[in-house]
Amino acid sequence: MESVRDLAAHLGLDLLAVCLLTFAIYHPRHRRRDLVPAYLALNVALFSVVAALAEVGAKGGTALGFGLFGVLSIIRLRSDAVQHEEVAYYFSTLVLGLLCGLPHLGLGYAAMLSAVLLLVVYVADHPRLLTRARRSVVTLDVVLTDPAALRAELGRRLGEPLHWTVTEIDYVRDLMVVDVRYREFRPGTAQQAPATRPSVRDAHAWEAA
Repeated sequence: MESVRDLAAHLGLDLLAVCLLTFAIYHPRHRRRDLVPAYLALNVALFSVVAALAEVGAKGGTALGFGLFGVLSIIRLRSDAVQHEEVAYYFSTLVLGLLCGLPHLGLGYAAMLSAVLLLVVYVADHPRLLTRARRSVVTLDVVLTDPAALRAELGRRLGEPLHWTVTEIDYVRDLMVVDVRYREFRPGTAQQAPATRPSVRDAHAWEAA
């Protein structure tokens, strides 16, 4: 009975932590409902497996451990629809499930480590942190080989360029694709490029740097 109470307490802590992560931090900031069940299911599933491994012990625990490792190793998070910060939330749900699912880890210790993780995620993904730092992948309908000219063009269109990488140059279609890290204009100071200048034909993959 004591072990059942302990398991219930750890499960309650895990559900509280993952709900705070998902509903109090992630969803209000990113508004992706489709990832909410993924985070919750992954967390609870990992908690269940860890708790089962601890209960089984030597009776097949090694085999289950290797199976868990295999399942986690095939999880692919390289889809274009998942941004880097969302991958961080994936791993945070994994860690919470592991911390809270360990039966021999004291409840207070697990709660402290979970609180530290939630605090780090809250601060690191706060909207007010590095608010003007941005990243964009842009397609210019002109090929600029002079770094100074390219910097000036990016500065007119986006803001102050901090770093950029030319990922593609097409001389046939006369275009180039640039991955840019920049500091955006302050409100009310955005510059408008003249109509005669080369224009940015396509801009996508907006995200906080």
